[in-house]
Amino acid sequence: MIKGLYETHLFVEDLERSIKFYTEILGLKQCRFGIERRTAFFWIGIDKQAMLGLWEKPKQEIDIRHFAFECDSDWILNSSVDFLRSRGIKCWNFLNDDKEIPMVFCWMPSISIYFNDPDGHELEFIGKLPGPSRSNEEQRVVSYEDWLKIRDEP
Repeated sequence: MIKGLYETHLFVEDLERSIKFYTEILGLKQCRFGIERRTAFFWIGIDKQAMLGLWEKPKQEIDIRHFAFECDSDWILNSSVDFLRSRGIKCWNFLNDDKEIPMVFCWMPSISIYFNDPDGHELEFIGKLPGPSRSNEEQRVVSYEDWLKIRDEP
């Protein structure tokens, strides 16, 4: 029945600032602008596959949200941090240990890195990794190097 997540929406304080961030910084394709309701919509990935909607609201009405963009795991591992840094965006890993390195969620498995949009919404680049799920609580989130060591253990 349910095949995926089609759209998500965020409240933003300054619609033009957010449009610039999501198009010029992250490279999303804007597909609609509603001047009367102060909204903007963007395709994520292939047109009409998934959508992000932004709604301008006063600062006090903005509730901080989290969502993740699916990306290729190789790109996250090798390029995502440089991509974000080159655009002046601070990033962090799930452990929030001041290391700007992607980390692996063993139970999926997937690799990810986090960052904020201009309103403070917590965004994530995440990519699926090949290999079996590892649900050992002691090694729930690890570096990619550590993942390679435990990935194929029985």
